[in-house]
Amino acid sequence: MSKKVQAIYLWWHKPVIDQELLQSLPNLKVIANSGVGMDHLDLKLVASFGVKMANAPRAVSSSTADTGMALLLASARRLVEGYHIAISSGMEYCEADFLGVEVTGATLGIIGMGSIGYKIALRAKAFEMNILYHNRTQRTEHEEQAVGATYCEKIDDLLRQADFVMVVVSLTPQTHKLIGKREMELMKPTATLINISRGAVVDQEALVTALQTGVIRAAALDVTYPEPLPRDHTLLKLKNVIITPHLGIKTDKATYMITEEAVENILAALNGLPMPSEVLPS
Repeated sequence: MSKKVQAIYLWWHKPVIDQELLQSLPNLKVIANSGVGMDHLDLKLVASFGVKMANAPRAVSSSTADTGMALLLASARRLVEGYHIAISSGMEYCEADFLGVEVTGATLGIIGMGSIGYKIALRAKAFEMNILYHNRTQRTEHEEQAVGATYCEKIDDLLRQADFVMVVVSLTPQTHKLIGKREMELMKPTATLINISRGAVVDQEALVTALQTGVIRAAALDVTYPEPLPRDHTLLKLKNVIITPHLGIKTDKATYMITEEAVENILAALNGLPMPSEVLPS
C-alpha cells in the first residue's frame, strides 16, 4: 500500500514519523496532527521530503482552556483533598482550618497568549481575576482591553506578581525547562503553578523541591514527563499537587472537531489548496 498513501492522520503521536517511514511513502503529501503540539515531529525532516504538515488549533483551544481553569479552581479550593475527606470512613466533620485560597480578585499570569491562552483570559475575566500575560508578541490594545490583560515584556515581572501562573506554550528548544529553579524562586510562596502545555516546559525535579520546601504553594499539572510518571515518583506522593492524565483535549466534541479539522487540512493539501492550519518548520 506504500505507493497509495498520500496522507497520514496522527492520533496521539502514532504512527511514529521517522526517516524510514518517510522514505517508504513516495507519494505522501500531508501529515495532519490531532492537536496543537508538534514537538513529536521533526518538522525539518518532514519538510525535506516535500510533505506538508498541519495541526488542529481551532478544535482544541476551548477544551484545553476549560482544563486549565478546572485545574486552577480545583487546586485553589483543594477539591481533590476535600473529596478524599468527604468519602473517608471516619468522616464526621471537616476541620475549620481546611482552607483554600480565593480566586476572585487574584492575579493570573498566563505564559503564552496564543488561542488557548487568550481563551483562558476570557474565562479568568469572568472570575474577576487580574490578568497578566507574557508572550513573544504583544496582543493588540483592543484584544488586551477585551479581557483586561496587561502585557509583561519580561517573564520575571509576571512571575513576581502572579498568584496563579499558567503555562500555555508549545514545547520547543527555547521553551524546554522554561520554568526552572530560578523562575520558581521568583514566584510568591503562596503561588500555584499550572501546566497544560508539555511536561518538559517545567523542570520537574526543581518543581518537586519547590513544592517540598514551600518555595511555591501548589501545582496542578495536566502534563508530566514521562507520561505517565513512574509509580514511585515523588510528585505522586505530594498533597499540594494535582495531576491529571493529559486530559486537555479529551471531550467528545473536541475529539470530533479535531478529526474534522484534520480532514479539512488533508483535503486542502491533496487538492492543491491553502491549508487552514499549516505548520511550517521554524
